Amino acid sequence: MSEVLAFEVNRAAKYFGDLKALDDVSLSSKQGTIFGLLGPNGAGKTTLVNMLTTLASPTKGSLKVLGVDVVEHPDTVRNLIGLAGQFAAVDEYLTGEENLYMIGRLYHLNHKETKKRVSELLEDLRLTDAARRQVKTYSGGMRRRLDLGASLVGRPRILFLDEPTTGLDPRTRLELWEIMRELVKNGTSILLTTQYLEEADELADHIAVIDRGKLIAEGTSSQLKARLGGDVVEFEITNELQKDVAVAAVSGVATKKVTYNEDNRVISVPVGSHGSTKLTEIVRALDKAKIVPNSLSLHQPTLDDVFLNLIGAKASDVATTAAKLGKRARR
Repeated sequence: MSEVLAFEVNRAAKYFGDLKALDDVSLSSKQGTIFGLLGPNGAGKTTLVNMLTTLASPTKGSLKVLGVDVVEHPDTVRNLIGLAGQFAAVDEYLTGEENLYMIGRLYHLNHKETKKRVSELLEDLRLTDAARRQVKTYSGGMRRRLDLGASLVGRPRILFLDEPTTGLDPRTRLELWEIMRELVKNGTSILLTTQYLEEADELADHIAVIDRGKLIAEGTSSQLKARLGGDVVEFEITNELQKDVAVAAVSGVATKKVTYNEDNRVISVPVGSHGSTKLTEIVRALDKAKIVPNSLSLHQPTLDDVFLNLIGAKASDVATTAAKLGKRARR
């Protein structure tokens, strides 16, 4: 008898009018693992999470959580899951202890059970000292940990974390990583959406990349990196006006598509094997094009390289898609 999957998505789609927020996506994950869902803003990550957690109905397709259909049996699914969204959903005028106690009572735990569970979570999340302070006095990291605690009160078998570390400082992010690892060690399955490539690389057992509502790649981190193959040369140009000339200059050396990151003006050039030789060729090509890079490096492919190579989209295009999605969702 085959093992029941943590979640299973079969040709699921979600449309807002003529906008396809999610289109014909199929995914599944084993229990006791972290499944990483990557994609730019507006790609459809939150839409998929909302459907799996019964907050939105699919336009078509089927979704199951631990073998339970989310459309046919939403109440059963809600008893199996925990959800921490992109923004901390806690009451800032209550104390941390009161927030968790309220959630426990909503789960129909009796007073004794709730007090015990609240105490356990406050200790696990290192919030015991702040338990009786109003949440409005908490730092962003403390609120995030409390929000995570709220999603764990009901001892969920699968936890959905939608960009849980966005905006957190590096130390707090590492603390949440350790909490996630501990949860999985104790048997909880996790679906993690994130825009931090190093986060998925560090935590996820399996990764799926979606863009503009479509699944464009999936596999382990190593498998995705292997798609690029060989070495990558990266260089930073002085200003964006040099982009087209620089890309044209090095395209003849590249073994696969050359990508450009608008955020840091870095151009990535997959060069296959013999990276040092290709590096020399790129330096010559840039010199001939009269482009002096701010920095130049040779390295093995990273998940960032894979991501940029896969989505092949400008930040402006992604922002436009996100804006359309938000506008449709508010109607």
